[in-house]
This record gives sequence, structure tokens and C-alpha cells, in this order.
Amino acid sequence: MSGTSEVYEFGRFVLDVRERRLSSAGRIVTLAPRAHDVLVALLRHAGTLVTKRELLDLVWGDVSVDEGVLSVYVSALRKSLGESADGAAYIETVPRAGYRFSAAIRRREAPAGALSMKWPIGVLPATPEVSELIGRGRACLMTASRSEIPRAVMAFRTAIELDPGYAAAHAGLAVAHCAEAELRLAAPDAAYTSARAAALRALAMEASNADAQVALGTVLFLSDWNWNGARRSLERALELNADHTEGWLLYGRLLEALGYLGEGLAAKQRVLERDPHSATVHLQIALSYWNQRRFDSMIAWVTRALELDPEHLLAREYLAAAYLKKGALDRHMAESLLHARAAGCPPELLDDLRRSYETRGRAGVVEFALRANASGPPVQLALLHSEAGNLDEAFQHLDTAIARRDPALVHLAVGPQWDSLRVDRRIDERLEGMGLAEAAERSRRFLQQR
Repeated sequence: MSGTSEVYEFGRFVLDVRERRLSSAGRIVTLAPRAHDVLVALLRHAGTLVTKRELLDLVWGDVSVDEGVLSVYVSALRKSLGESADGAAYIETVPRAGYRFSAAIRRREAPAGALSMKWPIGVLPATPEVSELIGRGRACLMTASRSEIPRAVMAFRTAIELDPGYAAAHAGLAVAHCAEAELRLAAPDAAYTSARAAALRALAMEASNADAQVALGTVLFLSDWNWNGARRSLERALELNADHTEGWLLYGRLLEALGYLGEGLAAKQRVLERDPHSATVHLQIALSYWNQRRFDSMIAWVTRALELDPEHLLAREYLAAAYLKKGALDRHMAESLLHARAAGCPPELLDDLRRSYETRGRAGVVEFALRANASGPPVQLALLHSEAGNLDEAFQHLDTAIARRDPALVHLAVGPQWDSLRVDRRIDERLEGMGLAEAAERSRRFLQQR
């Protein structure tokens, strides 16, 4: 096919609109189809404000879409583009109005070449419905919310029904299934089996799909406890997309699980530079300080996460844990009651919990929790029994959790919640069996040097 193609040059990037191809120094930069369309719309109006309503009309036309989806795609574009030579963002947010492409651009016409069948799968345009569903699913995932993860699963499944050959939809579904397991919304073995299958399907469709590599790395890390395999998969994902938010966060968690506490924090801080308004990013940094026993810093970061998302239940739970470790028991109980109430705990149960604390202090709370959760997850029972001083029962439940490969145990070598078991030599045997003995030693050396 002959003719000309609309080409934009800005910074180190070249965008060929007709070919739907963004490149940097000759290398293809993979964009989601809707992210490409948003970028084109902004480039065509470079230097001027494009309101949210105008941008929705330009990109989605008559399809009804919520304004919130724009922030998802603009955030993705910022991650892909980085900053201009003068350190400024290419895309400027105009508060409560819209967006402006603020960098200098050069537009030119180029001869259009013949159609090629060698386009990367991730660059081929999907239908508007599929693009919208994938964007919605990713936005739900980044909340790390128990109420939003099922919506993410549904969005990705619907996208797959509409376009079974689109790799990004399968990769997103894989990550969503991993989130189901970690938040105990589904049985871990079943959820991780589904996640592995979806990740492998995505990789079969597109071996260079960073999302699929992250999904596979998640399964290898949280389910298989294949530390080296997970590290290879995540490092491959970050080679493919050096600005992959979920990839860096998970890589940081993996490094911390292996005892590299400083390096894990640094990996997560890379994401903060590009996504400073994400409650999930702030929470992940807070968890790095948790593993480093820097509880005041953890409280500061969790507080910022709650300022960004006041309804974030995990943030409230972690805030309570930090106050417990500091010995601020009244504040711990206050945060725990807030968390339990927001999670839907019955009022009568909250009253019983409050009375247990008022009459017996923290010991009464632990006794209450053991009674109320007698059939709860083995990990939770192991922690409660260890705090109560029942080490034999604690190790019995810990062994059950290890046999089930509970994802909450990946930080057994470094997490302060397990410190009460570290006085017993049996913990060393468990860490050796999990391949985390060296991680525990690295963590000890790090903490001694602080």
C-alpha cells in the first residue's frame, strides 16, 4: 500500500501513526492500543490543553467510558516515555481539566511501506472493548483491594472471550489470579494453577510480553518458591520494559525475601519516581521498612498511602502491625478495630474484642483471636501461638502452612512478625528446607550493620 504516514518526533522518540509504532533509538516501545491512541490525540494538539471530555471523544468516540480510565493510560504513557531531556514530563496534567503534551515536537510525512506481518502482537490494535477491559483490569489490580481483585478477574476474562489471541489479556488474568491467592480470595493451589496456565498462554502468544514474564515470575515466587526462576523471569520482564511498575514492586519483594533488604527497597523506590500518587507503591515501600524494623518510617509511609486511598484495608492492617511492634498497644487496638469494622466484622464481635483488651490487655486479644480463629489459616495460627509462647503449637501450624506453600511465608527469613520463633533452632531447619537459610543470614548482617 502506498501513500504517506504521519510521523512525530519528540526527544528520543519517533511515533509512526499509520504503523502504530513508537520507537526509541531504533527499538520498538510497546504500547497498549488505547495508550497509543491517547498519545496520538495529545501529539496532534501538542502545546494546548485537551480536556478529559475531548480526549474521551477523540479516542473512544461513541463508546461510553468513565473518565478514570484516562489516568490509567496517561500513567502508562508516562512510564513508557520517562522524562524529556530537561527533566520535565512529556505529558502535563492540568488539574480538574485534562492533559497537555508539553514537550517540543516535529511533525513530518514519511512514505508508507508495504504492510508487514511482523508486527509485535502487543502493538496490534485490539477492539475498543478489549482495550477498555484490559485498562480496567489493570486499574483494579493496582488498588490491591479485596473488593477490586474479583472485578479485575472478570475484566480480563471478558477481554479474553472477545479476543482469545491477545496476550496482554491472558497476562493480566494471570496476575489477577495471583492476587486472588495472596489475598485469600481463592484457594492458593487452584488460583496459582490458573495463573500459571494463563501466563504460559500469554508467553506462547508473545515471548517478549513483559506482563506475561511478570505473571510467570509471580507464580514462581509466591507459589513454587522457585527463587532463582522467579528472579530470572522478573529480570527478563524488566529488560523488556524497564518501567514496569508491577515488575519492579515484585522484584523488590523477591529481593527482600532473599535477604537483600536494601536492594529491595531501592527497587521499589524506582517506581515511586514514576508513580508518586499510587497508594500501593507507598504501601510496598512501607513494607520494606517493616522488614528493616524501621517502624517509624513504616508508619510514615503507610500514613501517606492512606492519605492517597483512605479505604485501603491492607494499609490500615499494616499500620496496626507497626504500632504493635512499637509497643503502642492502645493505638494498635484502635487501628485494628478500624480495620475490622471496615472489613465488615460484626459489631458484637468487635465489642467482645474491645472487652478482651480492656480486661486482659494484649494477652486477652491473642486469646480471643485464637478462640475466634480456631479453624483459620495455619499461618495466622502459627503467629498467634508464637506470640502466646506456645512454640510447639506454633511450629505445628507453621509446618502445615509450609506444606501448603502459603504465599505469606515467602518472607519467613526476614519478616519481624516471625521474630518470636527465631529463638528456637527449629526455625533454622524450616528455612533450610525452603532454601532461605542464606536469606536469613543476609538479613541478620544487614540489621546488625544498621
